[in-house]
Amino acid sequence: MSTAYEQLSMFPPVNERAVRQVVAKELKNYKALRVAVQNKKEQAENGIDHLFPKLSQTQVLNELKAKQIERALEFTLDEIERKIIEEKYLSPKRVNDINIYLDLGLSKDDYYTKKRQAIFQIATALRII
Repeated sequence: MSTAYEQLSMFPPVNERAVRQVVAKELKNYKALRVAVQNKKEQAENGIDHLFPKLSQTQVLNELKAKQIERALEFTLDEIERKIIEEKYLSPKRVNDINIYLDLGLSKDDYYTKKRQAIFQIATALRII
């Protein structure tokens, strides 16, 4: 019988740094995607098809990305993980990790463990890994 470790070792190792970078980039982009979806809805409610010049045909892709990121944030993270991601990546201001874990009353180790778990949950939900 194989152990869980042996089973996991059959999978190729994941570059944690690359995963963090990709997820962080997508979360930063999500802020703009979320606004774009809201703007489109507002324009449609006012009978306007295009208020601004349209330089690319990525509207459907952007809407799909926004929905899937929203779903990942809503259904894959616990309350603390969600707060960490919101403060770190979705806040309009730049926030240092130390400020977040102090505000949440977490130890440094607990904060980084939760942050790592959240990033990997998002990466899994979005099929990045």
